[in-house]
Amino acid sequence: MRRCLPILAALVLIGGAAHAQAPAPAKAPAVSKFLAAGDLEPAQILPPPPRDDTPAAVEGRAELHRIAATRTPERLEQARHDDEVEDVRSIADVLGPAFSLERFPATATLFDDLRNEDSVAAKKAKSYFERERPFLNDKALDVCDDGHDRKNSYPSGHATMGYAAAAVLANLIPGNAQIILARASDYAESRLYCGVHYRGDIEAGHVLGNVLVQKLMTKPAFQAELDAARAELTAAHIAP
Repeated sequence: MRRCLPILAALVLIGGAAHAQAPAPAKAPAVSKFLAAGDLEPAQILPPPPRDDTPAAVEGRAELHRIAATRTPERLEQARHDDEVEDVRSIADVLGPAFSLERFPATATLFDDLRNEDSVAAKKAKSYFERERPFLNDKALDVCDDGHDRKNSYPSGHATMGYAAAAVLANLIPGNAQIILARASDYAESRLYCGVHYRGDIEAGHVLGNVLVQKLMTKPAFQAELDAARAELTAAHIAP
């Protein structure tokens, strides 16, 4: 019996270790807070991207090589920063320190919910179109980050987020709309400087982000959040 004790103890330890290393339950997929099923269908909004072997796709990869050959270290560093910060802060940085989500809880809630919406919309479109990243078809591309899923290039999620955030931010602060929208365009271009998207991917993100906001503007629950943020920013003399 004594000889069995070490074996039993080892089995208990192994069982405990296996239990400790069990993966956490998978998170439920994000769902829209405001839109109903069928409100935003990728196939009805975006054209299909060109196949990877078409002249348009070949030229798209050639453009990425040209961009990589002429980008400055400063622009590459900005692109890397934009790659990492995928929320409204990247767009609102042109407004300076006065626009701080820590100061404005209703505005923070609005943009948190908008971030969920653009993520849901972009993931649905990516799953529908299943376009491969450009660097998967051209190993010579110099990219910021190649840790992406194989078939989620179209549309660009960063561009979708940036243009959606810019549309809402410009609605709240129309006096700064021009610089806000310009920053969204520059943010989307960062995806090309990083070599992780075709130009068509960021153009599709532009369309999807704007259509998403147009749809959201028709929803009373979203309008209520927008109005609360506007009141908050108006009281702080940031919005009119």
